[in-house]
Amino acid sequence: MTTPLGPTRILIADDQEDVRSGFRLILGSQPDMSVVGEAADGLAAVNLARALRPDLVLADIRMPGVDGLELTRRLTGPGVPDPIRVLVVTTFDHDNYVRTALHDGACGFLLKRSGPGLLIEGVRAAMSGDILISPQITVRLLQTLAPSPTPAAPPPLSPLTARETETARLVAKGLTNAEIAENLSISPGTAKTHIANIQTKLKARNRVGIAAWTWENGLADPTPRK
Repeated sequence: MTTPLGPTRILIADDQEDVRSGFRLILGSQPDMSVVGEAADGLAAVNLARALRPDLVLADIRMPGVDGLELTRRLTGPGVPDPIRVLVVTTFDHDNYVRTALHDGACGFLLKRSGPGLLIEGVRAAMSGDILISPQITVRLLQTLAPSPTPAAPPPLSPLTARETETARLVAKGLTNAEIAENLSISPGTAKTHIANIQTKLKARNRVGIAAWTWENGLADPTPRK
């Protein structure tokens, strides 16, 4: 998989025409994105993806014939030659769906109700080699990493500053950069800089890595975002 020089070429796979139309309007409004095809079922999406070679496929989970999980496995799963990026965008947030999709190479897992902003962010994250998961899912999955209430040893000293720790806590809560900026009374650009610095210090690949470190070290807010 390579990063395109021009606009990101996107194939939309969803069995609902109104969803495809909505995604096409959202993505087509971005100067760095172009919708090059649509498919109403999974098998058609696989065949069209192999014919068009888009930069990214947006795939629903439940589609006629081949579902989104099988589509992901066929296009970008282990051992697939010349894989195509797949970003899962669905109504269904079952944990086994999330784990299966990511295990088989999906470059993100978003809920349709997350809104257009996160969809656009998810596409750009995928194209930059990052993984974006809807905050609601991230918080639920990472809560299992919370430490025991009586740890055997004190936690290690944090490499983060006080402001970076506040930022990491909000990342673990599932907030976007804009929401973190609002909470901390800083600009979105400053929030983005804090997150980049945190990733460097923690050697975290993405926001999920930051959130995981925060939960594992007992620094996360125990009350997740609603």
